[in-house]
Amino acid sequence: MHDFEYQALPARAVFGAGAAHTRLSGEFDRLGATRILLVATERERPLVDELVAPFANRVVATFTGVRQHVPVAVAQQARELAASVGADAVLAVGGGSTTGTAKAIALTTGLPVVAVPTTYAGSEVTPLWGLTENGRKTTGTDPVVLPRAVVYDPELTLTLPADLSATSGLNAMAHCVEAFWAPRRNPISSLVAEEGIRALATGLPAVVACGDDLEARSEVLYGSYLAGVALAGAGTGLHHTICHVLGGAFDLPHAATHAVVLPHVLAFNAPGAPDAARRIGRALGGGDPVHALRALGTQLGIPRGLRELGMREDQIDEAVALVAATVPADNPVPVDAAALRGLLRAAWAGEPGTTEEEQP
Repeated sequence: MHDFEYQALPARAVFGAGAAHTRLSGEFDRLGATRILLVATERERPLVDELVAPFANRVVATFTGVRQHVPVAVAQQARELAASVGADAVLAVGGGSTTGTAKAIALTTGLPVVAVPTTYAGSEVTPLWGLTENGRKTTGTDPVVLPRAVVYDPELTLTLPADLSATSGLNAMAHCVEAFWAPRRNPISSLVAEEGIRALATGLPAVVACGDDLEARSEVLYGSYLAGVALAGAGTGLHHTICHVLGGAFDLPHAATHAVVLPHVLAFNAPGAPDAARRIGRALGGGDPVHALRALGTQLGIPRGLRELGMREDQIDEAVALVAATVPADNPVPVDAAALRGLLRAAWAGEPGTTEEEQP
């Protein structure tokens, strides 16, 4: 057993079918909140109006200007609204961008956040925040952005389309995989990550095959919760560095980018982290983890390459330069510009790279 440090975070999770309808009001009672700013997209409005009906008198304003990758201008608009109505708490109902917007409010105001995820982002139980400006995404860690409570209700994910369920679920799986070699990796986060991969790999095929399978939805939501916990404990590494650059610079869809890039980073790092590769493979059902992950992606209908998401081939070199400047020093396999170019070229084309071809 190697020496390690593990910081448990004060994240409260309430999990259960129907919990968003029956338990949400009580979470604001616990906070003593009476002036709630609601953050949600326009698409989620019918749902959120239903959820907040029992305490609608405490909702003083709604911010619907949520945008992917949380542009700085959007964050500022949300903060100004919170100040203008004298909000004393924030309720985020939606996916990762909605949670990210609520975190941006908390970052500068200190307001407590209650999150109700409707996708499998996992970010709702992490102290990580991200903001984008002028094509560059900046991320950081601050305990003030960690939601005070998260209400997980698998019923709210029943209408999430199959393609979004698949990419969102693999985005969560990326958190788990990365936890095995992220800078703060430790036995606790690795244990959580392995169980998260198992739950996601078990539930996702059933969710994509039958969207109203509540048991499968529950399994995937459970896995996404574990993914967030693993990410919060271990931090982020090469995979997230790449995806944050691609999202900020080229405005690629967040979850789909993670889903496409993940098997390429796994293939790149596996030779330098054999125990992690073994555990990831075990959680995926046995065998070679790269092949298992690729097979799962094919089964789920994941886009093959970044070019299918809108990235141009002539943008690869720009991405290489941006990623190279922020690659974690302790990545399991040394990373230089040539290696990055090969990895990103393979991810763009949707074809196995040299490293993957060498996998046993």
